[in-house]
Amino acid sequence: MKARIHPASRLVVFRDRAADTAFLTRSTADSSRTIEWEDGNTYPLIDVEISSASHPFYTGKARVLDSAGRVERFERRYGRTAAARG
Repeated sequence: MKARIHPASRLVVFRDRAADTAFLTRSTADSSRTIEWEDGNTYPLIDVEISSASHPFYTGKARVLDSAGRVERFERRYGRTAAARG
């Protein structure tokens, strides 16, 4: 890496508000809010709305969408377009 062209990377705590979990990781993000971590050190705190702890794909609660059914339902509701007919 070239010197002095990359942002400074530091340890930051990301807290998932939906799952009430926190992750300590390296990031270039900065925050004026801080939190005392389990190791006794204080780190910048960034609240996030969703992470791997609460995202449906990672928790196994994702729904499978039937795309063929969605297309048929759209065509029933709005009809086929003129370009698709001819």
